[in-house]
Amino acid sequence: MRTLAFDGRVGASGDMLLGALVAAGADPDVLDAVEAELPVTYAVESVTKQGIAATSVDVLVETDEETDENGQDDDHGHDHSHDHSHHGHSHEHGDHDHSHEDSHGHDHSHDHEHANEDHSHGHDHTHAEGHGPQRTYAEVVELVESMGLTASVERDALAIFEILGEAEASVHGTGLEDTHFHEVGADDAIADIVGAALLFDDLDPERVVTTPLSTGGGEVSMSHGTYPIPAPAVVEVAQRADWSLRGGPVDRELLTPTGAAILAHFAEGVERLPDLQVEASGYGAGGWDLDPYPNVLRAVVGGSRGGLSRDSITVLETNVDDVTPEVLGGLQETLLDAGARDVTIVPTTMKKSRPGHLVKVVAKPEDAERVARTLAEETGTLGVREHGAGHRWIADREVVAATVLEAGHRHEVAVKLGTDDAGEIFDVSAEYDDAAAVATALDLPVRELQRRAEDAVRDGFAERLCHIVERERWAGFEDAAEYTHPTLDEQGFIHLSTPAQIPAVAQSNFLDAEDPVLLVLDRERLTDVKYEEQPAGGYAHVYGPIDTDAVVDVLALPFEDGHFGVPDELREG
Repeated sequence: MRTLAFDGRVGASGDMLLGALVAAGADPDVLDAVEAELPVTYAVESVTKQGIAATSVDVLVETDEETDENGQDDDHGHDHSHDHSHHGHSHEHGDHDHSHEDSHGHDHSHDHEHANEDHSHGHDHTHAEGHGPQRTYAEVVELVESMGLTASVERDALAIFEILGEAEASVHGTGLEDTHFHEVGADDAIADIVGAALLFDDLDPERVVTTPLSTGGGEVSMSHGTYPIPAPAVVEVAQRADWSLRGGPVDRELLTPTGAAILAHFAEGVERLPDLQVEASGYGAGGWDLDPYPNVLRAVVGGSRGGLSRDSITVLETNVDDVTPEVLGGLQETLLDAGARDVTIVPTTMKKSRPGHLVKVVAKPEDAERVARTLAEETGTLGVREHGAGHRWIADREVVAATVLEAGHRHEVAVKLGTDDAGEIFDVSAEYDDAAAVATALDLPVRELQRRAEDAVRDGFAERLCHIVERERWAGFEDAAEYTHPTLDEQGFIHLSTPAQIPAVAQSNFLDAEDPVLLVLDRERLTDVKYEEQPAGGYAHVYGPIDTDAVVDVLALPFEDGHFGVPDELREG
């Protein structure tokens, strides 16, 4: 699985993400689509941060004015005496100092205070921070929809703005549609977000991950007052994200709302960089000089090796001989609520041959003190031992929906998948409570229900699911946002197949069809997929329209000697 991994130990901002994506192999020419619609230019250059060669992407605005339109300093917390280059041309900058209290010098959704004094540049391009009209969320959506982007890029950009809008609305107690973006509604921030969506689309990773993102520390001045870092909007975005935050390592604002929102949309959180066969890597430069830390965001692109994920842990344990069964019975839930990852209680023999229990708890190192205190409070133990286990190897986990068919009715059971970091499944396990409830209702053994649900998933699951359709019908939806099929109205779902199921499905349903093609779908971009028991085995069905963004390829169906086959592109090995 081709993975893009970010190392967030020095934070992230919109411009750092642009630089990191370009440095990792994305084509900066795709940014022309933004320059054609907004009065901005992307200046791409090579810089050095604490000895690290990095890519800087500045958003510049063309102007003949000596100052920006608001009479504000064009300040960015770094010095310039270089040529910016973009697509073969350059913009000369004279020496000038900038001193803006901004995390990376380019993007944030909160208003920083500016000194209202003239600042002359003497060139035709200025840094675009806050330039242009300040827009509402609804106005930003209207602008993005008018830019003529592909459906997938537009969807990504709007999703990021929705994350930011919801965060701002929550902070200020307003409705989403009425939310006023401050600098994130300006031209440069729109260029950051739409530019990031274009570069992600061009790089086209199958998976995006990030390590915990450093926020920095100290305080930040906003139009509403002075707040501690991380800023309120960053905290709100983090609540909606899969990754985690960590403070430090310096008293600067290292994670901006724009950077957080972009990663909240694209990236899942990991504790450490995954094992990768590295294809490319690079660094996106921020605006701070953070001696001794390089102010860069590292991006690594590579194929997963197919191993388990490494998870840093520690093990806590204590022996008890006077804890009631009631307390022991509730201890697992209590400790899990306190942050434990796993709890085991083992009967043992203690001093003077007294019966007792050994309580072993797996926790993250950063949660160990809190979990140990909860363990002491709940059991009354006078001591908790800690064994520095270092790490554990864990599978990636995902829960999918399966249905079993009984007497013409479908019954849903949740099924947990265990996969390695390349997406290969090695465990399929139906959730006991779901299976038990269905088994009771149908008067069937629980083990039978579990087996049937698991078989439906094993038969119908694939990272690349497929849908067969006549080419002419697909042509009518190719440029639309969604694809539908008559079976959605007739049966409530659209039929999907795994690559292995294609020949049989095509042979049964498309022998007389005119030029059938195969839509290859990215499962992670589909919604409401169920793996359903059928008389001929388990098949995937999607209960709703298919986003055309999920269609990653359109392949001809091989047909020879009266039989359909599997396209070479989908054959394993």
